[in-house]
Amino acid sequence: MTKNLQFKTLLLLTFFIGAANSYSQEKWDAQIQKNLPEILKKHKSLVSIPNLTANRQDMYKNIDWVTQEFQKVDFNVSLLESSTYPVVMIESSFNKKLKTVLFYFHLDGQDVNPDKWNQKDPFLPVLKEKGNNGAWNEIDWNKIEGPIDPDWRVFGRSTADDKAPIIMMLSALEMMKSKGEKLNFNVKIILDLEEESSSHGFLSTLEKYKDRYQAEYMIIMDGPAHLSNKPTLTFGCRGIATCSISVYGAKLPQHSGHYGNYAPNPVFKISHLLSSMKNEKGEVTIEGYYNGIEMTPEINKTLTQVPDNQENIKNSLGINTPDKVGGNYQESLQYPSLNVRQIETSWKGATLKTIIPEIVTAHIDVRLVVETDGAVQLDKIKKHIENQGYLVLDREPTDKERLSNPNIVKFLGNPGVNAFRTETNSSIGSKLQEALKSEFNEGPVIIRTMGGTVPIIPAVNTLKIPAIIVPMVNMDNNQHNPNENIRIGNIAQGVKICLAILSMKM
Repeated sequence: MTKNLQFKTLLLLTFFIGAANSYSQEKWDAQIQKNLPEILKKHKSLVSIPNLTANRQDMYKNIDWVTQEFQKVDFNVSLLESSTYPVVMIESSFNKKLKTVLFYFHLDGQDVNPDKWNQKDPFLPVLKEKGNNGAWNEIDWNKIEGPIDPDWRVFGRSTADDKAPIIMMLSALEMMKSKGEKLNFNVKIILDLEEESSSHGFLSTLEKYKDRYQAEYMIIMDGPAHLSNKPTLTFGCRGIATCSISVYGAKLPQHSGHYGNYAPNPVFKISHLLSSMKNEKGEVTIEGYYNGIEMTPEINKTLTQVPDNQENIKNSLGINTPDKVGGNYQESLQYPSLNVRQIETSWKGATLKTIIPEIVTAHIDVRLVVETDGAVQLDKIKKHIENQGYLVLDREPTDKERLSNPNIVKFLGNPGVNAFRTETNSSIGSKLQEALKSEFNEGPVIIRTMGGTVPIIPAVNTLKIPAIIVPMVNMDNNQHNPNENIRIGNIAQGVKICLAILSMKM
């Protein structure tokens, strides 16, 4: 074969592959738009079932709803007994020759204060469009039978977190079944009924049902996509440890007139102690705090590809200068943090009093990365306090200790949960990136580590399954807050993301 003929053959093959991909995208796009009214009706139906864990009857209604719908797409549904609510396990017919992907969703929602919502009932979802004045105005549900504006939104508790992703996955499976398309891997789906209250039930089942959860890969479908609203892959999240530091003055609160200039004020002591932990740039000065963190050119390339606008971030936060831990927002998330979340003294009344407090406590959280361990980081903080000349106790000081030590701290720590992270070039990472690029004609936004902590990190670390978060709802969904919502365009895009993932070749 001549070089010219080889070139023409390659060109023709590229054309046909490109045409096939284009056809696949157009096919799914058209099908999603055709099915969108029914998808929205199912979403409305599921959201209309209250999902607060305090009401067991409602939670079992949610279980019944998802059981019936997933059985219609030929999935097996079983309830795995836990210490609290059962874990809903949804599985395709198992084929030992195929690899298995474990998907995680949650079915419960955050508590609501109806008085704060701009609708009659947070569990009666309403359809809204944005007016010229920026306000969201309710429109008739019958409008979904005509042209649907992707910027319309559905408001209600759990419209986004996390019932929208459940509907996206269910709709994708329904479309695949209607087209006679087969899965190329085994699918296991976990529905957690207590994610909003730390997933105690699910986490209690890890050892007992380890074999049932076994899979080659895990995909967590929760949380908002990047602010750009492009398909997003998040490869890890930070863990969290906490501690409290109490510094003492006199045994009892003292009158500031009688004892000002004589009885030490612990507020000033703790301010000096806390300021010794960070410099003016916001960098933690505790010895070894950032040990193990390495920013390679490859990592920096991943971080700088995230389409963040640093000026917009500063403007939205209302800050002039960010801390200098990392050169940008994404890089800052690659380091462990040290945050003072609250400072309190003994007096908590509504009015001020002229007293010298006898105690002041700083409550601290430490966001962890994979390179740091919660217990180790807390130990570094404790040693730093000792190096500042403090006697560090895990209890109240005795009178003898007060009289013999000028500086005393009560230190109470909780190592919490450690972080997880899957490499961006891992097998599942590469497959997901390829699948989304093929479906959307551009690569997804790659988040190496997100700032928050998800309660199922212990499951990821215990099961030892490479895990990736695929967030699909709009960033401004008011998650956990009044007027939670989902953008309809994100529902359509989420169905397409699920189709791309379910069509992957393993």
